[in-house]
Amino acid sequence: MKTIGILTSGGDAPGMNAAIRSIVRTCIYNGIRVMGIRFGYDGLIHGNIYEMNVSSVADIIQRGGTILGTARSDEFMTDRGKQKAVGILEDFGIDGIIVLGGDGSFRGAEALAELGVNTMGIPCTIDNDMGYTDYTIGFFTAVETVSSAISKLRDTSSSHGRANIIEVMGRECGDIALYSGVSSGAESILVPEVPFRIEDVTNKIESGRKRGKLHHLIVLAEGVGRAHEMQGQIEKITGVETKVTVLGHVQRGGHPSSYDRLLGTEMGSKAVELLIQGKTSMALATRNNQIEIIPIKEAVSIKNTFNQSLYRIAQEVSI
Repeated sequence: MKTIGILTSGGDAPGMNAAIRSIVRTCIYNGIRVMGIRFGYDGLIHGNIYEMNVSSVADIIQRGGTILGTARSDEFMTDRGKQKAVGILEDFGIDGIIVLGGDGSFRGAEALAELGVNTMGIPCTIDNDMGYTDYTIGFFTAVETVSSAISKLRDTSSSHGRANIIEVMGRECGDIALYSGVSSGAESILVPEVPFRIEDVTNKIESGRKRGKLHHLIVLAEGVGRAHEMQGQIEKITGVETKVTVLGHVQRGGHPSSYDRLLGTEMGSKAVELLIQGKTSMALATRNNQIEIIPIKEAVSIKNTFNQSLYRIAQEVSI
């Protein structure tokens, strides 16, 4: 293993830069050349690659996003595109590649592995929707971002005696809504994994009003439904003024939390170590506070398991 490439793909996640920094410096420490691949698989098939050194990753551990850039590539998904990618890796003398991203990024790494490329995957996605690992890099930073926003909205919601719907990311996975809702004391948490009736929300609002509660915070995962439709229903049933806040891509940005910096650093170092040992087509995971590995093929096949226990606790403490 003389040269390792790094690629970030799919949605950016806070903590990616910490992992990039760790990979680069672990490679250099071990006498391995390291190449940065700009803008994901699209950059790979177009040869957008440069050699990295210690200074390339100076002062980035605290930065969100990814210094390598990220992009999706329809061309890479074709057989011709994959073969082109393999040829580019050979041209640059890259012996192994570490892919940072989510499910789609890992499927790309799996495809390259089937063509003989040494690959290693590091789970980076704010959605925490990869079932093979307890947590993904970027998730807890996104939770902190949402929790901070909810705390600010609680202040103005209480001042005006309003309800507030906070729409967060999560089309198929409600983890951001669940964890941020619990940590910020939201009264209602609506996720795609659990069916709900609008009456469940309005009854809770009316019950709170009777005991003098001034605000009602509803955290809505985007995959559940339309926030503005729900706003109209709530106002019609309860008569309570209701506002909608869609947090959008602000959830992806910001300084990564200490946890995401630590996880990125540990996984980056471990990925290099595994490639040196001759391991390939593996995905790193965090399980019970330990870094483990499983085959990428297996990793992408494991469905995410919703934390029903935490959701039950949320229901109990938000009465």
